[in-house]
Amino acid sequence: MRINFQSLLLLASLASSAAGCNGDARLCGRKYSNVTQIGAHNSAFVGALPTQNQGLQVEGQLDMGIRFLQAQTHNLFGLGEMFMCHTSCFLLNTGPLVNYLKRINTWMEAHPNEVVTLLLTNPDKADVSIFGKAMVDSGLAKLAYTPPKKLALNEWPTLQEMINSKRRLVMFLDYYADTAKVPYILDEFAYCFETPFSQTDPNFAQCSVDRPPKASSAGRFSIINHVLDIAISDDVLIPDILGAEKTNSVASIMAQVGLCQKAHGTTPNFILLDFAERGEAIKAQNIMNHLV
Repeated sequence: MRINFQSLLLLASLASSAAGCNGDARLCGRKYSNVTQIGAHNSAFVGALPTQNQGLQVEGQLDMGIRFLQAQTHNLFGLGEMFMCHTSCFLLNTGPLVNYLKRINTWMEAHPNEVVTLLLTNPDKADVSIFGKAMVDSGLAKLAYTPPKKLALNEWPTLQEMINSKRRLVMFLDYYADTAKVPYILDEFAYCFETPFSQTDPNFAQCSVDRPPKASSAGRFSIINHVLDIAISDDVLIPDILGAEKTNSVASIMAQVGLCQKAHGTTPNFILLDFAERGEAIKAQNIMNHLV
């Protein structure tokens, strides 16, 4: 019996669809830009201290259904290696970026039907090549998706297409991305807008564009900062861990989503949460993706 290459590709695609894409076969045919992902804010900072934002390690976050990971990095002493530090490496340092990326790579290799998004911050203005080296050294670069050009929202591939291509990690950097140097590290604000962060209003009664400043939301992915802080003083905010169940409830998330739909005409692409394991994050994600 002869089976041509196209038939093998079709069989592989059918097998992948049967296994589901990001946990559900109904997502396989949807474009990446038409899937809502709940995200873990400051995903590398785990614990109950004021400098920590999640209760599960990154593998646990992915296991529970999180597919959008955000993390803060710093160039410790300017030595050319990024570390997972919260505000300052003297305040909280959970280790080299490359180790964090290795953990994501290990998880993704064990879960071949999952598309993951990674957003890193670069407050120290480190050269993008430093991030590229960490990606290569971790093994994660081989899974990174490289757009053939600057894509409009309707030009993104489907989850199934990304899975078939084995390029199923989308990576953004908030500042100083340069696709001429590292083509798969995308400029966050060329593709996305963010709502205001460091919110202290538990009603989240806004969905305005905060970054990039004065930008239109049209044609951009939306990143909603559904993260609640408590003001200790005028300039000190800490995560509201005790209120996380309520903040991450379907009622709270969907109330802000409704504001965003009214303001921008679309369902948000990414919604960042603190302590994502508390509350109803994945239930809300399934509602927004019309899976329930």
